[in-house]
Amino acid sequence: MADGASEKLEICISFIQEQLKIHHNQTGSNDVIEPFFLGMNGVQGIGKTYLVSSIARDFREAKIATIVLSIDDFYLSNADQTRLATNHPHNPLIQHRGQPSTHDLELATSTLASLRAGHDTSIPSYDKSAFDGKGDRVPQSQWVRVNERKDQRVRLVILEGWCLGFRSLDDSSLRTAWEKAAVEARVKGVGYLGRLGHNRLEDVRYSPLLLRLDTEDGLIGGSQLNALIHLDAEDLQYVYAWRLEQEVTLRREKNCGMTDEEVTRFVDGCWFTFDRLLMTRATYES
Repeated sequence: MADGASEKLEICISFIQEQLKIHHNQTGSNDVIEPFFLGMNGVQGIGKTYLVSSIARDFREAKIATIVLSIDDFYLSNADQTRLATNHPHNPLIQHRGQPSTHDLELATSTLASLRAGHDTSIPSYDKSAFDGKGDRVPQSQWVRVNERKDQRVRLVILEGWCLGFRSLDDSSLRTAWEKAAVEARVKGVGYLGRLGHNRLEDVRYSPLLLRLDTEDGLIGGSQLNALIHLDAEDLQYVYAWRLEQEVTLRREKNCGMTDEEVTRFVDGCWFTFDRLLMTRATYES
């Protein structure tokens, strides 16, 4: 393991161990304790999956039942995503999976609620290679079941994603951010590296930053989490290369996936959410 990755892992494990102790003291004995919900947030390709897999392995070895979920596992089915795109043909932001508005929030919240209650739970899964990289939900018969036995109840739930902790912007704040970005895009031309200024305001208005995902039953806003770890990138432009590396690996392993051009369009569709202005207001200030 590279020194940087090893250091991040050690820091995260130490933090989680301390939080688990606090959680245990606050919620009761091992017989009735609710699982601890940890969010791991970072842009696509930054290394979340590798990090959470390593964390889960360590805690399982310590006899703490741990599962890892991704917000990707709650994407709409291919049929529902196709229907969403067809109903909004002029909005490029929802022509493919990616934005939180392309997730099945009912499935997500019911799954997390079942885990919180310690119930026998089937964990959804998503196959990104299906439909030539467009993706589709794995049949429910193939979902992994947890909490089938009371003595093996999950104690640590790790939810990873690229937009955990994001908060909704009111319409006035969103308009102000969009107008500033649109002016910057016109002035800088090819030197403008953001995406918000290249999208229509009406399309961005449909985006998840205006949806009430930060309510008590929301998936994205962080209300489901006991703690959140955020991995920051030195340069958000890295996400294009990182995401392409992921797809190259997928194509090599499954002989199908998005083309390089489709990966660029995919990241473009998410990019305005990465805009530093929006991230500062919607994530760091929350």
